[in-house]
Amino acid sequence: MKSVTIHTDGGCQGNPGPGAWAAVLRHSNNVREIVGSELATTNNRMELRAAIEALNTLKEPCAVELFTDSEYLRTGITTWIKGWKARGWVTQEKKPVKNADLWRTLDAMCLRHQVKWGWLKGHAGHADNERCDVLAGEAMASLRQKHSAAELAQALEQFKSSTSSRSAVQPTLL
Repeated sequence: MKSVTIHTDGGCQGNPGPGAWAAVLRHSNNVREIVGSELATTNNRMELRAAIEALNTLKEPCAVELFTDSEYLRTGITTWIKGWKARGWVTQEKKPVKNADLWRTLDAMCLRHQVKWGWLKGHAGHADNERCDVLAGEAMASLRQKHSAAELAQALEQFKSSTSSRSAVQPTLL
């Protein structure tokens, strides 16, 4: 089984607002950078998307060491998800789990790989984490250049109106 090290980051300008995610994948001497963006999203959704897309990039099952600067992502996938699944995707407070569509997808992706989750402090000088931050920032800047303020506002309104129904949506593997 190949060993891969992945660093991920996600961000959002406004929360919600235009957002992006990025990942740096390393295997032996090979390095691959991936990035994506959305017109309207949240920071937490972008952190989740970064991990999902990075794992989805792997063409075969791998032993993965995945580093994130998001406590939400790391704690969610290593601790909280067990309870969410046991309770039918509701929190201890009996509310729908936020971003359940992405949590379900990430959970399915983790079944394919052996993932060891690590956390590192963001903006603390770790080269691959900093690179992810730069890539995501560039993707958000590109969104703002390609779309008018009116288009961004419309996307944000659509996102906000769909948020309440999102937890009931069944995921599709990306």
